[in-house]
Amino acid sequence: MKKIDAAVSILVDMGLPRAQQNERSGLTLLALAGLKPRTPWRSAATPLLRTVDIMNFMRDAYKKDYAPNSRETIRRQTLHQFEQARLVDRNPDNPARATNSGRTANCLTDATLAVIRAFGDSLAYKAAVADFKQRFGELSIAYRGTREQHRVPLVLPDGKAVLLSAGEHNVLQAAIVRDFGPRFAPGARVLYLGDTADKHIIMEAATLAGLGVTLTEHDKLPDVVLYDDKRGWLFLVEAVTSHGPVSPKRRRELEDVFAACKLGRVYVTAFPDAATFRRYAADIAWETEVWLADNSDHMIHFNGDKFLGPYKK
Repeated sequence: MKKIDAAVSILVDMGLPRAQQNERSGLTLLALAGLKPRTPWRSAATPLLRTVDIMNFMRDAYKKDYAPNSRETIRRQTLHQFEQARLVDRNPDNPARATNSGRTANCLTDATLAVIRAFGDSLAYKAAVADFKQRFGELSIAYRGTREQHRVPLVLPDGKAVLLSAGEHNVLQAAIVRDFGPRFAPGARVLYLGDTADKHIIMEAATLAGLGVTLTEHDKLPDVVLYDDKRGWLFLVEAVTSHGPVSPKRRRELEDVFAACKLGRVYVTAFPDAATFRRYAADIAWETEVWLADNSDHMIHFNGDKFLGPYKK
């Protein structure tokens, strides 16, 4: 509906993060302003509403009937961010009210009300949005700043520096490129490196295609692909912290993706430590390799008798 779309555009202009630029958040804003489909923007008000009141308004005014278990989603994924962005005040009638109280309620701040009432008047609206941003900033920028502080830095073999999003998965992926690669695939080129937030940090699609790997949007590459052109090998490395190890099922899936590739393929599961490895040991496919980031000089071979024989002293 036009009113909901307009409410979402207001949230965008006020600097709300992408996760709050949606119908749920737009409806929440309309409820907190008391704006029904035909209510003029200039008539916006500041009713004090509980989450259940907001949901009732969505149902009655906009025929959007959210399930009762959506209450926590609205509270955690919309109202909390509205409060952080200073769109709303929580419990202005009783600031000492417990957070988990059933009477917890929110209402729009005066600055937010001014923005909403000015919507439709181009000059007044721009001025109200600018005033809001000057006073309170933009939550989307603040969130990006926080994420930047916790990103995982990584220098690729070609000297290019990248930043991976925060999290244990990307810490392990960085270790694969930084520690596994130089030890077991020296000089190898990174053809693919995923990221939990940014999807593809490195995606050398043309090179992969030249090697016989034609990708579609449905293909799921391993977390890291290293190309050792001297030996004619591809290292297909899964970080266990994403979707588990190279199991028999996963190995078959990767065989299908790389079926037309004539290079030798080395399947590797990377673990952060031995304790994590022990949890997954029974799921690992034969004819694959295991690497532990906390013992990075060694590999564990699940390869039958391929490496059987005495060690030279």
